[in-house]
Amino acid sequence: MNDKSDAVVAKTQASPDTAGTRVSFKSEGIKSSYVNFANVNSTREEVVFNFGVNQDWDRSRKELEIELSHRIIMSPFAAKRLATMLQKLLGEYEQRYGVLK
Repeated sequence: MNDKSDAVVAKTQASPDTAGTRVSFKSEGIKSSYVNFANVNSTREEVVFNFGVNQDWDRSRKELEIELSHRIIMSPFAAKRLATMLQKLLGEYEQRYGVLK
């Protein structure tokens, strides 16, 4: 990532429990994946995100088959922080590039 992207991520990562704490990211073992499908569900104790790829572009089909590749499980508290960060990030994105529809 470039310095500007890193700054946005670090700024966005701040939360009440880490306010004033310097956060550094170790990315040597990071893996990147492309997904164009996301699904989320929850229980009282956890929020489960499923990510995958829809490779069928025939929109007339009644049923889609999604190849799931990643499942992320978080506490509801971490999921709420993620939702807050995504809302802020998308607001900034729309200010720069226009409203998403």
